[in-house]
Amino acid sequence: MAGLFFVRPARYNGLMLEDLSFAFKTFRRSRTRTVLSLLGIIIGVASVIVVTSIGESARGNVSAAFGSSGLNLVRLQAGWRLRQANISFNEAFSAKLFDEIPRVKRIWPVNSFGAALRYKDSDVNVSGSAVPYGYLEMCGLALDYGNFFSVSDDVQGRQTLILQSEAAASLFPEGRAAGKKLILVHEGQSFGFTVAGVLAETNGFFENASFYVPRGFYTKKIAPSPDASALVLEADSQDHAVEVTDRARAFIASLTGDAYSVNITSMKSALSQFEAVSGTMNLLLSGIAAISLLVGGVGIMNIMIVSVTERKKEIGIRKAVGASGAAIRTQFLVEAAAITLTGGLAGIAAGLLLSLCVVYVLNWPFAVNPAACLAAFLSSAFIGVFFGFNPASRAAKLDPVAALQSP
Repeated sequence: MAGLFFVRPARYNGLMLEDLSFAFKTFRRSRTRTVLSLLGIIIGVASVIVVTSIGESARGNVSAAFGSSGLNLVRLQAGWRLRQANISFNEAFSAKLFDEIPRVKRIWPVNSFGAALRYKDSDVNVSGSAVPYGYLEMCGLALDYGNFFSVSDDVQGRQTLILQSEAAASLFPEGRAAGKKLILVHEGQSFGFTVAGVLAETNGFFENASFYVPRGFYTKKIAPSPDASALVLEADSQDHAVEVTDRARAFIASLTGDAYSVNITSMKSALSQFEAVSGTMNLLLSGIAAISLLVGGVGIMNIMIVSVTERKKEIGIRKAVGASGAAIRTQFLVEAAAITLTGGLAGIAAGLLLSLCVVYVLNWPFAVNPAACLAAFLSSAFIGVFFGFNPASRAAKLDPVAALQSP
């Protein structure tokens, strides 16, 4: 290298701050080489940040879609294999479930059925549910307007119903459906109903029926003393929903010999499974992205070897005035670490910016994994020291006489 720069006296004591200052001065005189060295680290760190941040954002988006309501619910749905097992979802079975499964606060029977709803010239074929008093509120469903069922609606089997928002828009495009009357037709039977209310739009996991009627009406007018088509177990806490799910499956297996003779679903279990799968995928993709960090480390080593070769005369002068091999080694290690740490910070910034752009386009909530940011930053420092050690050792072992004679 033409000319000598920043030669320090033998009193150099290897202080880290002095080495760091010297490293940045070296970077400024070799800007192109420094930028090329940084690129590999920036790309590697940014890749890890993008993968983990998008993964966290996706997890947040799914959690938001599930919502916080209903996380303590477990649904048992009857199927053809249940009929083969000669089990009915009746009051006796519900009582047995309640006794056998701890952490259950209440069991709610639900009946699903299809019907046609008619209002003036509008006619829609939809699915509905007959539910007990308080069930919709327990599920966390909210009204856009109108009222929920009262106790007397359920006990007396009044012909009132609550519409889902899409069904209400189809039947009453003019709006304000509450209080209006329509006809419900089920298996050839027609019933006059009054709309009690309309539900607000929601991403229902358990409840996505187009309309709801009091279960008292269903048992009095459609199917006296019916078995429920589904039982919803309300756990005393969402923290116990997975436990209730497992115990319910074990209880069904003890009765039928087949844990899957009943379809058992839990929003909490589904969310936990998604988080486990997404966590594994994030870890796998982060590992793949981290390979680019190793490639960047190899680039750092090559650049540092070239730097040592070009600065042989500088190294020779430093040794001639008393610098130890350890001081020379420390200087080059600090230079390598400074490059990778700078690249790590730039990579984190670039990764966060790219992640923000992606989640903005996807309309997801933006989330960051702080542990991934810290791990990527520390990994960049380790890579600098690891891949910079060989060039630094070469510099430390140079013979001062041979180094001074180098061109």
